[in-house]
Amino acid sequence: MVDNVVEERVGLVAEGGVRLDRALVALFPDLSRARLQDLIREGQVRRDGTPVRDPAAKVGAGAQLALTVPQPKAAEPEAEAVDLPIVYEDDDLIVIDKPAGLVVHPAPGHESGTLVNALIAHCGASLSGIGGVRRPGIVHRLDKDTSGLIVVAKNDAAHQGLTSQFADHGRTGPLERAYAAVVWGLPQPRTGTIRASLARSRYHREKIAVVSDEAGRHAVTHYAVAEAYAEAALVRCQLETGRTHQIRVHLAHRGHPLLGDGVYGGAFRTKAARLRPDARDALAALGRQALHAELLGFSHPRTGQTLRFESRLPPDLAALVTALRAESEGPARL
Repeated sequence: MVDNVVEERVGLVAEGGVRLDRALVALFPDLSRARLQDLIREGQVRRDGTPVRDPAAKVGAGAQLALTVPQPKAAEPEAEAVDLPIVYEDDDLIVIDKPAGLVVHPAPGHESGTLVNALIAHCGASLSGIGGVRRPGIVHRLDKDTSGLIVVAKNDAAHQGLTSQFADHGRTGPLERAYAAVVWGLPQPRTGTIRASLARSRYHREKIAVVSDEAGRHAVTHYAVAEAYAEAALVRCQLETGRTHQIRVHLAHRGHPLLGDGVYGGAFRTKAARLRPDARDALAALGRQALHAELLGFSHPRTGQTLRFESRLPPDLAALVTALRAESEGPARL
């Protein structure tokens, strides 16, 4: 018996000749295959009373598999008290309306003060462990300076269920992701789809670039102009894929980078001088790319219920839109 055991699980193999890890997935679907493989290698699985450490070992029909699930290890990032705008929370997941400036996951240069640090403090013991570690399961990310909705799993089962939905990109389920973006100029046509593969830039490693289909990852963004202004437009984007910086790069590739985006819209910085003072001041106060995750919908990984959340523009972005409307003397609404 292993110390600090949460539980012992026992099951009988229904179909013979399958790999041990696959047999365990069938018996205990709330644990991911990767997690079960780790437990096998740690000696936490016994076949008919004998420990087995090879995930690929074949098991016969009727074999008894006993699984020991240790308590989750303490999370490596420290818990930190950070105010979180919580939109929804239950035993399996939590939805946050992330403010701009909040980094999602600890990384070099941002080891603390992240969303993960805040969730470890907020959720405490309700985190049952992702991959054996008491930490929140990050399913998707938003850039530091992108605001809006993000869902995080509290346990392995929820993490596995949500991850599969995001990997499927909503092709067979209710997953929805929509963003509000303010871009320079007026995209033509006003409604369309951008299909352009993306990869890390060979010349600037902090940037993502459009590349050939053979050299990059498939990426698709659907967009529609919601309001047209004198120098800019409010565009609503729906993601069919979820690549790093996808909306920012796709719109810049079309010649319409986001306002305030110093990475992909630097060449448009001088266009700010063409704005009227109120709009120019609002853009300066924004101090970030004009992008907000305004809609998030998905199927609850345990109940199957479709959950759908909407977030209004935060004050800084709303102020920019208001100023752009005023200077355009009445936007063209679609």
